[in-house]
Amino acid sequence: MSQSILFITPPFTQLNTPYPATACLKGFMNTRNIASHQCDLGIEVIVEIFSQEGLTRLFKRVEEWTGAREDKRTGGREDGRMGIQADDVRRMVALKDEYINTIGPVVAFLQGRQPELAHLICGGDWLPEGSRFGQTTDLDHDFGHLGIHDRAKYLATLYLEDISDLITATIDPEFGFSRYAERLGRSAGSFDELQKMLEQPAGFIGSILNQLLEEKIGEFHPTLIALSVPFPGNLYSALRCGQWITQHHPEIKIVMGGGFVNTELRSLTDQRVFGFVDFITLDDGEAPLFHLVEYLDGCRSMENLKRTFLRLNGSVVFQNGSTEPDVAQSATGTPDYEGLRLQDYLSVMEVANPMHRLWNDGRWNKLMLAHGCYWGKCTFCDVSLDYIKRYDPGKPAEICDRIEKIIDQTGHHGFHFTDEAAPPVLLRDLAMEILRRNLTVAWWTNIRFETRFTSDLCLLLKKSGCIAVSGGLEVASDRILKMINKGVTVTQVARVTDNFTSAGIMVHAYLMYGFPTQTSQETIDSLEVVRQLFMHNIIQSGFWHQFAMTAHSPVGMDPRTFGVEKENAPPGTFANNDLVSVDRSGCDHETFSEGLKKSLYNYMHGIGFDLPLQEWFDFRIPRPAVRPGFIQQAISHHPHQELNLHSLVLFSGCIPTVTLMVRQKKGKSIPSARITIQTRQQEVAIITTEAVGQWLKDLFPRLCIGDHKPMTVEQLEESYILSGLTGFASFREGAVMDFLKKNGLLVI
Repeated sequence: MSQSILFITPPFTQLNTPYPATACLKGFMNTRNIASHQCDLGIEVIVEIFSQEGLTRLFKRVEEWTGAREDKRTGGREDGRMGIQADDVRRMVALKDEYINTIGPVVAFLQGRQPELAHLICGGDWLPEGSRFGQTTDLDHDFGHLGIHDRAKYLATLYLEDISDLITATIDPEFGFSRYAERLGRSAGSFDELQKMLEQPAGFIGSILNQLLEEKIGEFHPTLIALSVPFPGNLYSALRCGQWITQHHPEIKIVMGGGFVNTELRSLTDQRVFGFVDFITLDDGEAPLFHLVEYLDGCRSMENLKRTFLRLNGSVVFQNGSTEPDVAQSATGTPDYEGLRLQDYLSVMEVANPMHRLWNDGRWNKLMLAHGCYWGKCTFCDVSLDYIKRYDPGKPAEICDRIEKIIDQTGHHGFHFTDEAAPPVLLRDLAMEILRRNLTVAWWTNIRFETRFTSDLCLLLKKSGCIAVSGGLEVASDRILKMINKGVTVTQVARVTDNFTSAGIMVHAYLMYGFPTQTSQETIDSLEVVRQLFMHNIIQSGFWHQFAMTAHSPVGMDPRTFGVEKENAPPGTFANNDLVSVDRSGCDHETFSEGLKKSLYNYMHGIGFDLPLQEWFDFRIPRPAVRPGFIQQAISHHPHQELNLHSLVLFSGCIPTVTLMVRQKKGKSIPSARITIQTRQQEVAIITTEAVGQWLKDLFPRLCIGDHKPMTVEQLEESYILSGLTGFASFREGAVMDFLKKNGLLVI
């Protein structure tokens, strides 16, 4: 292939870790021997702005802006942009030298290169403080048990957010650390406003972006630039990139894809977007991009492209004539992080909540275990789209091969498995493979709170390095969960989250309000369930989302079945996914928003459990119908689970030792055996019969995780009988089995 690809993630996604799309696509191109490079212009723009030179330029622009504004006021005109932030802006401009002198060390600290600065940052007289520092009233409560480093990280984050507020209050109201001009992407049914914005001069941030683009093109000499747009907050800057490339390097072809494109632009008809890009591809990018490379090389016809929009004779056409299948999960290759400036990412801390920190703090290698969702039935979800409906799991050995390669390349052992919902069986087998290889990894992922996540499975996942899971509780109402087709009940969710928490794994719950036909009573009952879940510490983090109807979900495709009406509006010519819905049978959901979020904030900080729910709302709400002890009863009475003959029996610790001995009891010599287990905390032991001890001594090496095939419950019983022992049912429920299960034996 003669093409050379430059993958670009436009500003902005995350400060702490790269978004994985470009690394995944570059890894696939490696398997096809296609030259490719990549860059995350988001983090590169950030480190340009938040530097001594960058802040010097920034304050100069701010002073020019404020001066022009004062001139307008003198002339009797007021633009109203500054509002209540006027005093904060003046104060920060007055302290500009303090910001310019401290920005380099603060960024270096957040990049992990100068940890010793934690003491200076926490000293209280080194950092200039803006309005964000008004929320630091109870740092001892939040960080007293966490230490000075985390306190410093939190203060340094506030410092950066103050500067961000300065930017948005003056020279660029669209700026945001993890999103840029997000409102344009969220309301882009028409391309008109985007077109109008793109006709304006590039501005302060745009000029930095253009400079970086020029440097990258000069360095890599690409023939094709692929812009990844995962979120609405990347769209505007992606089009800015395309605009500059088209104007200055018209010979370079530009293709745009990503999560936002896949959900929003499926019915694209506005040809104006092709003034900024040449092609737009949908769904997984591997096959469409490979086909596009073949087309640009003259080896494939336009008609045989795969899921690709382009402009032809002034109209938008969709080419999807290719009959080749998408690339299997096992053939996508190992994500390749080469070219990404991993040392530049910043670990920030917006809140003290330990689960929320995972999104913003630390460098996480991102990896997908399975394409699509193994459940794929939730009625609010885009289950009709490829990224959900096409389930294709990876193989544990191949996944671990990729984990090892990524660790070797990046030096980081933290992994975020980005699955829609990681399958329990795949997680079980992956955990066993991680333990078999003695890999040291810390990982977290998204799951469904289903009953297959037993106590023993959670313990195995913890042993393999799992530190947290997130999952959708959604509306904590069994009636609504049935409408959602979640496949779980509130009681089941409580027991599963208890299993995870008891194993030492943090739990984050996605919460929803405003589902069609949801009543005020169900909203308050859902909040009461959430209160109890936090009170019993079986979830540690959560976030409320208001239901939004999308075009590709079962609710959006058949709203009347769910008791909701779709507002009659002509389809957009650009983005089409979010739909306006009218719920005539439910409550006014928007009124509950502030109270739900305020109560959750308090519960995550361990306070407010004793307050009546009415305290969180400024209007009358119904009394909760959920029993005060509902969750306590659910987690106190886990139903007895019959052993499945095909369940695996594993010993997750060091191989126990068995010592044959003779005990003296009432003058009699009794042949016995002592089973000793060395846990990481202590030595524990139990005495049993010689026959049972001899059987276990031979059995333990087969139960420990290794190269051999794991033993099942059925095989365990057969082994017991073949050794001459009787009464397996009694042994299974007896003291020795109970001792082993408490100290490392798992039945999964």
